[in-house]
Amino acid sequence: MNPKSSADVKAFFDPETWTFTYVVYAGKKSPCVVIDSVLNFDPKSGRTSTQSADEVISFIQGEQLQLTWILETHAHADHLTAAPYIQDKLGGKIAIGDHITNVQNVFKGVFNLGEQFAIDGSQFDYLLKDGESLQFGALSLKALYVPGHTPACMAYEIGDALFVGDTLFMPDVGTARCDFPGGSAQTLYRSIQKVLAYPDETKLYMCHDYPPTDRPEAYCTTVGEEKKSNIHVHDGISEAEFVQMRSQRDATLDMPTLILPSIQVNIRAGHFPEPESNGKSYLKIPLNAL
Repeated sequence: MNPKSSADVKAFFDPETWTFTYVVYAGKKSPCVVIDSVLNFDPKSGRTSTQSADEVISFIQGEQLQLTWILETHAHADHLTAAPYIQDKLGGKIAIGDHITNVQNVFKGVFNLGEQFAIDGSQFDYLLKDGESLQFGALSLKALYVPGHTPACMAYEIGDALFVGDTLFMPDVGTARCDFPGGSAQTLYRSIQKVLAYPDETKLYMCHDYPPTDRPEAYCTTVGEEKKSNIHVHDGISEAEFVQMRSQRDATLDMPTLILPSIQVNIRAGHFPEPESNGKSYLKIPLNAL
């Protein structure tokens, strides 16, 4: 990574899911990427809406950017992706890490999706391998495989920054849970060490923030700040200590409110299930499965 190289980053915050979406670009009229978009979803009514995605689209249009890639850091369990909606409005290709096939395989069983549901990642336009690079205009991104929260998590290195997904949170919040199917606290610790091996000045952009009550939401920190003061994984915390803490903490956490709708949609690259005979799509709620 060239520490002098930087991209323009515009962050959008969805307060309902505590999620940050990013547009990364190199000035007006340049090619851009979108990372971790949000489709608004009301679990009480089953209605979707697009206000969060429309903010992103409006910005891209206002800056006259050319959308090339719509990236997912992983198959999120706390919000639905708006990738197909954004693609329909602006073009671009939807990409995720190639280990998404492992997640699809697990949840195909959980939701009993049947033989018609492919577990080869073909719902996405492109599957990124660890270390693979993609060019968009004057910028390029490099995929970094960082499993642990899920078995398919990717971080994206662009210029002097890493977009870390749910691998790390702001220093006063800590790290992501590891108790979803295929998650592993030991694996997450090792993935975090990959991130913290970057130069201290490397900027880290979060996918979420769950701030303590005494500060507003925040989305950017540095490797140096995480090493110094992350409450779960600062310098000096051993792998064994981290695994014990993470395992004990995860045992106390409720499932995310939107995990059942989110996973079903996100393993389909944001597409809804095929409509039934009445023209409507349906999501499943597996009883006593999670």
